[in-house]
Amino acid sequence: MIKKSISFLSLACIGGSLLSCQTTKVKQEPGQELVLTNKAAIELTDKAIAVKRSSLSGIPDSAAFPLLLTQAGDTVASQLDDLDGDNQWDELFFVTNLPANGNQTLKLTWVTTQPDYTKRTSVRFGKRAGKKLPVQPQTSETMLANQVHRALGYQPYQTDGPSWENDKVGFRHYLDGRNAKDLFGKKVAYMSPDSVGISKTGAVEDNYHVMKDWGRDIMAVGSSAGIGGIEMMIDGKFPRLGITNNDTLNNVEKTTFRIVTEGPVRSKIQIGYHNWKPADTNRSYTLQESPTIWPGMYAYQNNVTVTEGLRGDETLLVGMNNLDPTFPLEEMPVDDNWMVVFTHDRETYNQEWMLPLALIVPKSAYQGYTEAPKTGPLAQAYFAKLKVEQNKPVTYYAVGTWEVSDERFKDLNYFKDYVRNLARQLSAEVEVQVK
Repeated sequence: MIKKSISFLSLACIGGSLLSCQTTKVKQEPGQELVLTNKAAIELTDKAIAVKRSSLSGIPDSAAFPLLLTQAGDTVASQLDDLDGDNQWDELFFVTNLPANGNQTLKLTWVTTQPDYTKRTSVRFGKRAGKKLPVQPQTSETMLANQVHRALGYQPYQTDGPSWENDKVGFRHYLDGRNAKDLFGKKVAYMSPDSVGISKTGAVEDNYHVMKDWGRDIMAVGSSAGIGGIEMMIDGKFPRLGITNNDTLNNVEKTTFRIVTEGPVRSKIQIGYHNWKPADTNRSYTLQESPTIWPGMYAYQNNVTVTEGLRGDETLLVGMNNLDPTFPLEEMPVDDNWMVVFTHDRETYNQEWMLPLALIVPKSAYQGYTEAPKTGPLAQAYFAKLKVEQNKPVTYYAVGTWEVSDERFKDLNYFKDYVRNLARQLSAEVEVQVK
C-alpha cells in the first residue's frame, strides 16, 4: 500500500492484532489523560474517535508519535492525520471499545520510535504513464476530459482507480470517468495484496474477478453508480456524472484525486469533479467527495459537497445497484438520526452469492428514494434522494455485506439487525475530556 509523506502511528497491541511491538523511547513531557464517556445505552465496538490537535498540550516540537495506553496497560491503536494537506497533523485518530453508558481512561504520552502494528485499513492507487510502462504507486492524480482510457487506447489505472479497504470489506472507485463504486468481498481480515490489478510484468490486469485467498471483486455494477456512488437529479432528469465504458470524452472537464491519509485505523481519499456539464443541459457543477474507512464495519463513510453551480432544482442522489430485481428497495428508519434504504438479494456476478446492500443517510436530508431508468447511461440503480445546498457537506454511509464473509448475512433479519446496530453505533455520542 502507498505511504503518505506524513507520519502516523500504526495499529495497537489490542485484541491480539500486534505484529511487532518495538521498544519505544518515551518523551519526558508530562502525559495527558483522555477520558472517554459513552453516552449511549449500547456497547460500542471499534468506535471512531478523533481528537483535534488544538485539544492537546505538551506535544513535542521534534518528531514524535502518540502512545495510548489503557489502565490495564494495553496499547490502543492511533494515528496522526493531516487532513488539510498543510504538512502538519490535525487529528489524533483511534478506534476503541466502550461499554454501554460506560467510560474508559487512556494515558497519552509521546514516543520517539514509531511502533509497527498490523494494518486494519489501507488505500491502493497505481498508474502507468504509458501502455508499455509498468504501474507505479501514486498518491494523487489529475485527469482531463480527453484523457479517459478509451481515448488513450489503454487503461492507465490499477483496478480502474483507487481502492480502499478495512478488515471486513473493500471498495474501489472507477476514476477512469465512469465514477461508479464497486465492492471487493473479503474472506480474511488482512489487507489484500498490492498486486491486485497488476500483472507480473507490471501491466494493468483484471486479475481480481477470480477467487483468491483474500476474496475477489464480487459486485456487478453495470451502468449503475455502484454502492454509494453519487449523481444528481436535475429538473427531474438523470444525467450521469461522467461517462460509460465506451465513451472517449468525459463530461467532467477535470477530475482530481488524492490520498488524504492512509493508516492502520483510518484511510481517506478525496475526489473532485470540476466543471461537470451534465448531458442535455446548459449547466456546470463542481463537486467533491471524501470516502473514508475505519475498522470493524462492512461500510465506508462518504462526505459530499457541491461547491459550484446549484440553482435550486437539483437533488443529490446516492446510489446502489439494482441488477437483481428480486428484492425491492425497503426503508428502515433508525431512531432520530438515520434512514436506511436497503436490498437483500444477489447483486453479484451471475447472481452467485447473496450481497445485501444498504445506505445509511441522514434523516434531515432524506427526501425518499427513486429508481433510475432501465436502460441508458445511468440505469439499473436505486437512489436515495437527499437535499443538497451549496457548500454544505452531506455525510452518509454505504454498506456492502457478503454471505462468504459471514453466512448469517443470508438471513434478512440478521442483515437488518446488523445495519440497524451499525447506524446506532455511528450516531452514539462519546464525550472526550482531555486532562
